[in-house]
Amino acid sequence: MSAPAAGPRLSDRQRLAWLRLIRTPNVGPASFRELINRFGSAEAALEMLPELMISGGANRIVRIPSVAEAEAELDAARRAGARFVGIGEADYPPLLRMLDNPPPLLAVKGEGAVFRLPAVAIVGARNASLAGIKMARLLAADLGSEGYAIVSGLARGIDTAAHKGSVSTGTVGVLAGGLDVPYPPENAGLCDEIADRGGAIVSEMPFGWQPRAQDFPRRNRLVAGMALGLVVVEAAQRSGSLISARLANEMGRLVFAVPGSPLDPRAAGCNALLKDGVTLVTEAADVLGALAPLAGTRAPRTAPVAEAPDISAMPPPGENDRADVLEALGPTPTGIDEIIRHTGLSAAQIAMVLLELDLAGRLERHAGGNVSLIA
Repeated sequence: MSAPAAGPRLSDRQRLAWLRLIRTPNVGPASFRELINRFGSAEAALEMLPELMISGGANRIVRIPSVAEAEAELDAARRAGARFVGIGEADYPPLLRMLDNPPPLLAVKGEGAVFRLPAVAIVGARNASLAGIKMARLLAADLGSEGYAIVSGLARGIDTAAHKGSVSTGTVGVLAGGLDVPYPPENAGLCDEIADRGGAIVSEMPFGWQPRAQDFPRRNRLVAGMALGLVVVEAAQRSGSLISARLANEMGRLVFAVPGSPLDPRAAGCNALLKDGVTLVTEAADVLGALAPLAGTRAPRTAPVAEAPDISAMPPPGENDRADVLEALGPTPTGIDEIIRHTGLSAAQIAMVLLELDLAGRLERHAGGNVSLIA
């Protein structure tokens, strides 16, 4: 494994505190960012968590991972030949920084250099046909030979074919579980080969985490977010690949689909995408031509890794403020600007109340910055 690229770096102490904070229940990427902005550092935020949870109406205070537990996960990463990369560090995938609420920390095994290649995601059916597998492998190989990294989710079928087709030119596998829990298990050898041959395996989940059904859409979001465009090769009408295509479209990525026989249910999702106007693909040139204007695009510079100044002197919201925000919220996703207009509170006050509710497990965050109360 080569040394990480030069650039801003978290200190060991920061990395440990960041890991403890993001592993705390109810702390997601959005609340992580708010906590850092509010209290100036992850260490200071960890001290304030119990008070914030109580203010948000939590029934119980969740357990914050100890220093020893975070150190054990860092040790597990080192033993696996992996590392944790923070947003803003040089080896963090650049396009991922542009997402709403990107993961603050990623576990990475392999070469960070692969993230600096323009990337295409290739996804599709697990129960793929031989023709679909051949198509995915050829597309991946041809795109790889033109200097593109191939991103996929290491699932059976199309994903595996895409990784195998590009393993010699650079591929990124995204896991739904922990980095040490390859899924499916038979792809453990493929994971090692990818990392050993200049690619990378990444996960935002803890080491030892067994993937659950709800973890795969999170994985799909990272697959779509790391690439300039996403190609669907065989997908049923109701499939995770179509979720990936929808997420890619919402992110402003280009979406492509390979047409298939109307008689094959594995092609129904791709054919539906084509009816909706995505770009038809029969060869790599179709993807290359569409992505050429974007391939040299650089992600905007991320704020330095140095943590924000301490603004904890800002007065906490009062009980009336909390009541006003709760009254404005419900099960329907609502824009924060609407809450500001309705309550007359400042953006900072609203953000703090929402942070308290989030940490108490009472808030759900949606695409576009909308929020709702959890019933």
